Formats: sequence, structure tokens, C-alpha cells
Amino acid sequence: MLSLPDPQHPLVSVTPSELCKFDADGPWAQFVHQFYCIALKREVKGKIKYGQQTYDYDKGVMSFTAPRQVQSLDVQTLECGTGLLLMFHPDFLLKHPLANVITQYGFFSYAVHEALHLSPREEEDVIGLFKKIDQECQHIDRHTQDIVLSQIALLLTYSNRFYERQFITRKNTSSDLLIKFQSIVDAYINSDQPAEKGLLTVQHVAAALHLSPNYLSDMLRYLTGQNAQQHIQLRLIEKAKEILAISNLTVGEVAYQLGFEHPQSFSKFFKAKTNLSPLEFRTSFN
Repeated sequence: MLSLPDPQHPLVSVTPSELCKFDADGPWAQFVHQFYCIALKREVKGKIKYGQQTYDYDKGVMSFTAPRQVQSLDVQTLECGTGLLLMFHPDFLLKHPLANVITQYGFFSYAVHEALHLSPREEEDVIGLFKKIDQECQHIDRHTQDIVLSQIALLLTYSNRFYERQFITRKNTSSDLLIKFQSIVDAYINSDQPAEKGLLTVQHVAAALHLSPNYLSDMLRYLTGQNAQQHIQLRLIEKAKEILAISNLTVGEVAYQLGFEHPQSFSKFFKAKTNLSPLEFRTSFN
């Protein structure tokens, strides 16, 4: 839908933003994509909505969007300007420490809708990282993933520093329903509670938000197109992939850690969502 050539690597690519040609028939009024995107650009005109917020996409130099986040844009007024787009799929991070920490970078959240401004020196450093990633994607070998991920990790660390400098006085906007919901889900799934209390339920999250389960699901469906249960299941699959890729736990142990009572239930759930059994998925990374 952007009229771009196929990438050299199936899970990561760097593309000049000026090559993007938006198909007028695309779903731009409301869409999601399945990858992370870090944009470095100049002279971009037009607005993009990220969640409920309007991203000041035309004012800043860098912006960050995460997988499965609702976006919208007006292609009639959009001008891409010049710059670079780094796109990478979450599966590219598996078996790497970055898979466990990338959700901690707040600039991918709905809470942050300010684009990141850079000094000329900072922009030069960032462009150098983009170019290094692009070079590595041109000749893929067994070292490519480690080298590219080390560059992405460095890029995110730099971005964290730049954001802290830029928004040191920015007030916390965590009262937003989407942000609170995501925080509660992540906190539960990343804790020991699933093994102790079982699978996270919509009722648990709704109670923490002081909302009824039906109201919570209706609001999330309105804002994102998916209800609360679908959001929880997506995060559960992401966590299952992380554990299967980086640990030697048995399928039964993974199931127990995630809150499933029976390994068979976990395997059935995992295959329904990924078209692979847990063992097939793990084998694909060995």
C-alpha cells in the first residue's frame, strides 16, 4: 500500500520516506500495522492520530509507533518530505534481551504524542545508526541479527536520553484509559500472579480501573477495534513467544507460568493464534 519494493530482510528494513506513495484506497482512516516504526524525517506535512492523540508528526524530527496501535491519517494532505523509516517486526527481537525491555520505552506508548526534536549533532548520530542498520540488511548472514539489534538497542537508548532532555517537565498523562489498561495487563503478565492466580481476566482489569467489564470492552473496541479479551490474548501470545524463544522451560512449565491450568489448553490457544504449536515455534529459532 506504500508502493515500496520488497525488503532485503523479511523482518527489518530501512526505507527513505520520500519513496512512500500512499494508495488513496488504503485503510488510512483507521489502521494498525504489525511492526515497530521509528521515523527520522524533515519537512513532513500533515497529521497522524495515534490512539486518541494527534501526533505532531510535522513538527518533530523523530517519531515512534508500536505494533497493533490504532493510527489514522489524511493522505490528501500528507507530504512525506525526506528522511528514513526503520521498520522491524517483534519476532525479530526474540531470543535477544531487547524483546524483554522494548515495551519499557515510553515513547512507543499512546502517552507520548510529541515528536522528538534533535540537535544537528544528535541527528547526525541517529542517521549513522540508520545507515549502519541498512548496510547490514543488504548482506544477510548469521551475524546480521545480532549486529542490527545492537544498533536498534543503541538507537533506543539515545532516543531515551533525547526524550528525557526534551520532556523533563512534561506531566504524566497516564490517566488515559488505554495507557492504564496496557500498564495493568503488562504488570500482571510479567509478574508471578499468573502462576498463583491463573489467567488474567477482563474482570480483574476492569475492577482495577473501577469500570464494568462490558464498559471497558466497549470503550476499547471503540478506540482500537478490539475488545479487552482480544488485547489480553495478544499480550499473552507475545509473552509466550518471549519465554519459548529465550528459555528452556517445557511447554507445560510455560503454560503454568502464564496461568494455564493444562498444557493442552495452552498449546491449543497458541496454535490458534500463531498457526504453530509451541514446540514448532521454538524449533524455528534453533
